Amino acid sequence: MRLGVLDIGSNTVHLLLVDAHPGAQPVAFASHKRPLSLVKHLERDGSISEQGQRELLDFVLEAWAFAGRHDAEDLLAFCTSAIREAANGEEVIERIQREANVTLQELTGSEEAAMTFFAVRRWYGWGAGTLLSLDIGGGSFEMAMGNDSLPDIAQSVPLGAQRLTRDWLPEDPPTAKSVKELRRYIRATLKPVVRGFREVGRPRLVTGTSKTFRSLARIAGSAPSGAGPYVRRVLERTDLGLWAQRISAMSAGDRVHLPGVSEARAPQLLAGALVAEAAMELFETPELEICPWALREGLILRRLDQLIFDGPLAPPEHIRPIESERRRSVKEHPVGSRP
Repeated sequence: MRLGVLDIGSNTVHLLLVDAHPGAQPVAFASHKRPLSLVKHLERDGSISEQGQRELLDFVLEAWAFAGRHDAEDLLAFCTSAIREAANGEEVIERIQREANVTLQELTGSEEAAMTFFAVRRWYGWGAGTLLSLDIGGGSFEMAMGNDSLPDIAQSVPLGAQRLTRDWLPEDPPTAKSVKELRRYIRATLKPVVRGFREVGRPRLVTGTSKTFRSLARIAGSAPSGAGPYVRRVLERTDLGLWAQRISAMSAGDRVHLPGVSEARAPQLLAGALVAEAAMELFETPELEICPWALREGLILRRLDQLIFDGPLAPPEHIRPIESERRRSVKEHPVGSRP
């Protein structure tokens, strides 16, 4: 069957379609995404502006049409900190439901961390032992650890790379004072949270998910994405510390020339590096592995598990293709292409 997941994040809105069935590994079929920084559409009171809502609504309608054309049988739509923490988040969710007939599932920070951990566990298996999963998003930073399919502890803190860049690094390139103050803030925020993890135990394997960790590993010498998901990619703390210093002296325009760094994410790369560095230091881990699966895959895998008991689903009404519309093969954005 073909499943779709619509992820409304702080940096990007992304629809991923996969082919899978219960018990099998999901295989990516098509991807449709658009850079949409909802953080940049926040008003002074913390609400998402009318323009931001309009752009989001347009993409949701576009994504559902894309899913319908490509025979999606089941669709999940969720939002994370970008809408969760907006002053008018509930109103935005209601508007999407009213105008697009799409229900957005609002994940809490701990749920986001737990579903990411769930995907990481499936990727590495039981032999990995106690896992610590770290995920740096645009608006928040998720951490989860445990021995089972779901974590024993899952936490989320407001240390997203885009959020920190907006609030703490207004200059380009940033001043030494701004970087120093941000480092202090990140550590002050993380220390009490990390203490709670130590009470649970120590991880056997530490993993990093998200574009930020992948970019940092690529800069430090890991294989490019074109090498495939099964190549082992590692980010060492010593390398990260050196690159954090170098990036702090670079403008966003200079960072674009680094391997694996896009123009859209270049401005927030330093903030992400500082969060990653502080987390690795406080968790006392010399290295972490980059896991190719994260939140989207976690939700897909959980849905597949549910289908073992619930059985197959009929296509939701709002994504059934119009009979007169000619079905097309995936031409817009096959997996691996740019939107």
